[in-house]
Amino acid sequence: MSSNGPAPTLPAPMTSAPPVDRTELRRGLLAARRAFAATPAFQAAEHALRQSLLPLLEQLEPELLGVYWPLAGEFDPGPQACPRALPFARRDPAEMAFRRWDGAAPAAQDECGIATSTGAVAVPDVVLVPCVGFTREGFRLGYGGGYFDRWLAAHPGVTTIGLAWSGAETRFPVEAHDRALTLILTERELIAAD
Repeated sequence: MSSNGPAPTLPAPMTSAPPVDRTELRRGLLAARRAFAATPAFQAAEHALRQSLLPLLEQLEPELLGVYWPLAGEFDPGPQACPRALPFARRDPAEMAFRRWDGAAPAAQDECGIATSTGAVAVPDVVLVPCVGFTREGFRLGYGGGYFDRWLAAHPGVTTIGLAWSGAETRFPVEAHDRALTLILTERELIAAD
């Protein structure tokens, strides 16, 4: 599945040896994403990604779709035609669960300060996962808390779709806790994890 939408102005994918410092890589990718979000190309990229996501979800037919509340520069998955759930993260112990969401503006925040639902805890069968960075092999660089990785390790049968901007493709050392996603979807292409 490909889109001919405009390319974001994030840095080109890295082809050299993987950087050792994931914190610095994350910091650079987040800065590039903020800069990209301030350009006119951002809206076109959002439109292109949405045009690819909708038919993919129609094909997967989730019974319960795990979504996320978008942070600055992240793709906003918007409303979907199926029941949804939002993550709720706890800091101590560090864990995450999904709570059913009715689609109304969230009035609650999790312990990381991210908008969430107060609905019943549930396990989605398809989860949309925001990516700060990603690899062709399906690994995701997130914000560094490990919440999604722990949740995915506890729910290995769930279909996971990483949502990312194509310019966030990178290389980084995979660590023991990292979990490969089923698919990565950008505004340009659908990548199946190897």
